[in-house]
Amino acid sequence: MKNKRFLYKGLSVLFLAGIGFGSVSCNDSNLEDVKNTGTFDTQNYFQNEEQSFSALVGVYDLLRKYSGGFENNVTFFNAASDDFFSGGGSSTDGAGIQGMSNFTINPIIMPPSYWKDYYQGIARANLLIDRIPNATMNEQTRKRFVAEAKTLRSLYYFELVRMFGKIPLILKPITVSDDYYNIPQVPSSEIYTQIENDLESSLADLPMTADGAEKGRITQGTARAILGKIYLYNKKYTNAAAQFQLVNGTPGGTSQYGYKLVSNFAELFKVGPSSQSIDPYKFSTESILEVMHTNKGNSDWGFWGSGKDEGNSINVMLGIISYGKVSTMPNNDAPSIYSGWGFNPITDDLFNFMQGDPRLDATIFNAKKFKQDGKITYSGGYKDTGYFLNKFLPRTADTSPLPGATELNFRQNYIAIRLADTYLMEAEALNGSGSRAQALLDAVRARVGLTPVPVSMQAIKDERRRELAGEGHRFFDLVRWGDAPAKLGARGFTAGKNEILPIPFNELTNTALVQNPNY
Repeated sequence: MKNKRFLYKGLSVLFLAGIGFGSVSCNDSNLEDVKNTGTFDTQNYFQNEEQSFSALVGVYDLLRKYSGGFENNVTFFNAASDDFFSGGGSSTDGAGIQGMSNFTINPIIMPPSYWKDYYQGIARANLLIDRIPNATMNEQTRKRFVAEAKTLRSLYYFELVRMFGKIPLILKPITVSDDYYNIPQVPSSEIYTQIENDLESSLADLPMTADGAEKGRITQGTARAILGKIYLYNKKYTNAAAQFQLVNGTPGGTSQYGYKLVSNFAELFKVGPSSQSIDPYKFSTESILEVMHTNKGNSDWGFWGSGKDEGNSINVMLGIISYGKVSTMPNNDAPSIYSGWGFNPITDDLFNFMQGDPRLDATIFNAKKFKQDGKITYSGGYKDTGYFLNKFLPRTADTSPLPGATELNFRQNYIAIRLADTYLMEAEALNGSGSRAQALLDAVRARVGLTPVPVSMQAIKDERRRELAGEGHRFFDLVRWGDAPAKLGARGFTAGKNEILPIPFNELTNTALVQNPNY
């Protein structure tokens, strides 16, 4: 008998009760921690609002794929850009991230989590959407939960389609009677149509803003920003510009959703004192979609990367190997940094490109200069340049006083979409021309004290590189613009192949899935 297997191992959430919602977020007072109540029968779950909310939190959990676990999006795709190398302790430190950096990535070393984690999020959303109609709860709240789940499902499908191209489209829970072996891949155009329609239909059921304990939840502004980004990648530029305009409002001002550029660029990447119950730097006016991290989950090695850990892994991964501040140096102004693993050293090209920009120091930590001046010591990792991403360096002041591995419990949030990003995406959707595109570009530059430059597509590309350096966007920008072969060819990027990733080998075995071209 043919050995049928799940399209991805995460689909077992549909059959093994409890797995899907056993891992939930807890971050200060936001999205309150929902305790795992143990094994349950999904057929009899979703009885009321409390159970439905716990399921919704389970859908949100997969947002941590951006910045949690060793296989997080940010460090992985930073390594694939022209701004960073893979780094780490050696050329064999993390086969996937090394292969992504030099474009030797193949189905064997391709980390399977980039496929199965997002499909697990989709499975959780499907289950909620399917079962919540039977729950006893307020109708408006029900509609909001469904709209949030559809928005997150759309986002997870967007990440899958831009990573893998043709993928299966699954919109309902899979049961044992379904022929999951023969679930086909569909053209990316079908995925885009589905997620665009889902987002459009969800907007009216989402709140304009989310305050207090609801910070971090999907709002109408969040959904519009995601929709605008999806339209942009799908080359529907007029639609993208229209959505972004609603999100952005008057450039430099406060939008209808309360979004406004923060005045101090560096504060976007600061972490408040652990003694404060609410971190003043989280959920700023610039934040549109923010991934929550906390040390309160006491994350440890036994479940790191499983979805149950809640710390930001970018911090320790980008930390400098064996970093030490020289105590005998008088008036030593070197920062106190927690030693890390040395991933994503910055290229000389980005360092040179950022010279003279007011964002330089907030973006790049020049360890080379501090070491030459005798103020610090550190061990150079693989592809060390002496330049590190300051936005996410782990400060010793940010280490957790709670139980759990120190390395795994940094609490810095990751902003997946912020207002400066949507300003520049709108300017791009406007083809880098016209008075509004100019005003959007000017606002991003004015925030850091830069004078205007004539708007153009090249000016927008350059501004995105400086403004968003190290936040995980550059590789996808280069691919979207068609610039990847020129910028990444020396790394091994092959046009017609490396725009998308190989489907992990184990996901292909005994399924109807077909590997992507040239892999």
